[in-house]
Amino acid sequence: MISVVILGAGNVATHLFKAFNKADNIIVNQWFNRNLKSIEAYKNKVDITDDLSTLKDADIYILAVSDDAIAELSSQIPFENRLVVHTSGSVSVYDIDKKHKRGVFYPLQTFSKDAEMDFKNVPICLETINKECYATIKNLAVAIGSPKKRVNGDQRKILHLAAVFVNNFTNQLYRIGHEITESEGAEFDMLKPLILETAKKVQDLSPFKAQTGPGMRNDKKTIKKHLKLLKEQHHKDIYELLTTSIQHTHGRKKL
Repeated sequence: MISVVILGAGNVATHLFKAFNKADNIIVNQWFNRNLKSIEAYKNKVDITDDLSTLKDADIYILAVSDDAIAELSSQIPFENRLVVHTSGSVSVYDIDKKHKRGVFYPLQTFSKDAEMDFKNVPICLETINKECYATIKNLAVAIGSPKKRVNGDQRKILHLAAVFVNNFTNQLYRIGHEITESEGAEFDMLKPLILETAKKVQDLSPFKAQTGPGMRNDKKTIKKHLKLLKEQHHKDIYELLTTSIQHTHGRKKL
């Protein structure tokens, strides 16, 4: 049995608690957050606290908090030589106070509190300073059914950066697509099968080989028509920037 204390109450912390709570060989001893209201709904399932001095013993302390809070919060944990990990994609393992055994348990996925999450689809990037601690966090990932991968700090930061492109930026493009369709009363839902097929395609093809569209074909007439249809200047700027990027990637002549 692996015992855990969760610190933080954001999207990642909430989904980790739900996953740990379902696992047969994990017990969440306690859930800490400075604002108890954020986790009060779970008080019948786990001991909750807003007082660091009352933290319970555990095998792993998981800091699922904002990047800026990791260093300070780790220094305030009233124990030494315990395994403390954070869940950030961009923060160094060395930002955790050196009085602890330090590690990273980074779920490479997008989390929203209201969306259900199957951790079989959540790769966990693992990192520890002490080799003997690796087995503990690896077993934690296995217990919730997640694929796991040992990565170093540089690899994790690059994965996080790439994730911003494929997730956050892509979602913003969905939002722009939604704005464009709304402007003429068209239905955004008509695009959802295309969104799914695009994501499905890169499971088998490289993004390079999967690329299609007017930028890829260097279809200048269509590109000009699209730019004329766009009413918002920032939409035009994004269209031109991404078209130029596609043309650069595929050796097409720019407009």
